[in-house]
Amino acid sequence: EVQLQASGGGLVQAGGSLRLSCAAFGLEHDDYVIGWFRQVPGKEREGIGCTGYGNTYYPDSVKGRFTISSDNAKNTVYLQMRYLEPEDTAVYFCATDEGPFCFVDSLLTPKDYWGLGTLVTVSS
Repeated sequence: EVQLQASGGGLVQAGGSLRLSCAAFGLEHDDYVIGWFRQVPGKEREGIGCTGYGNTYYPDSVKGRFTISSDNAKNTVYLQMRYLEPEDTAVYFCATDEGPFCFVDSLLTPKDYWGLGTLVTVSS
């Protein structure tokens, strides 16, 4: 069974940087794609980026500040966050799906595999 776990959250000052990790377990092949999402209580979940199938997508809210990279040997995907703002405060999740969900102009919500999130708090 595929399991994902996001980690690396914490408290950071506005303008600072933080790198989150998403470790994947139980993968049966090497072509899984990881998407990143975040959610604030009382608000809808927001897709914040993905890289896969030759596509890279970031919404305008994080474009130019957040970057996704991966280490296939470790089955780990990273979310490098720079120039963080208080509005970035949220619980961050990683997720994947058996089908395609990452496109050049959109990020669909995976339905197959989700894990517990990690809290990022940005102070002003």
